[in-house]
Amino acid sequence: MTIAAILQNKGAEIISAGPDQRVGEVVKLLAERRIGAVPVIAGGRVEGIFSERDVIYRLAEEGPSALDRRVSEVMTSPALTVEKDTPIMSALALMTQRRIRHLPVVEGGAVVGLVSIGDLVKLRIDRIEADAEAMRLYIAGN
Repeated sequence: MTIAAILQNKGAEIISAGPDQRVGEVVKLLAERRIGAVPVIAGGRVEGIFSERDVIYRLAEEGPSALDRRVSEVMTSPALTVEKDTPIMSALALMTQRRIRHLPVVEGGAVVGLVSIGDLVKLRIDRIEADAEAMRLYIAGN
């Protein structure tokens, strides 16, 4: 199973930020959409990723003035990315090893989606439950 299966279920909407947006503006977007990160896109390409952690680290260092900075000054860059044909287990391993929770999905260099560790875990659990149900039915002779 690949990342494409997750994108198929999630839909095509990509919530993103531009590198010149102010941190405070993007924090508001994260809060309104109840999400933890957005890819930072310029010219159709991922420049970095801006997450809750970026905000927390900057606020701890600079205080409230961090909210007036440009996103490009505080984002994590370069962003680790995956492609649609990346196996889910490979993406999970990458996220675990690098201690990240969000991965932009790219195709030909262009962003086509964003997956979270929650998306990957949910799909794995759904698959395991479906396999277990199929096994129960098989054993029951149905």
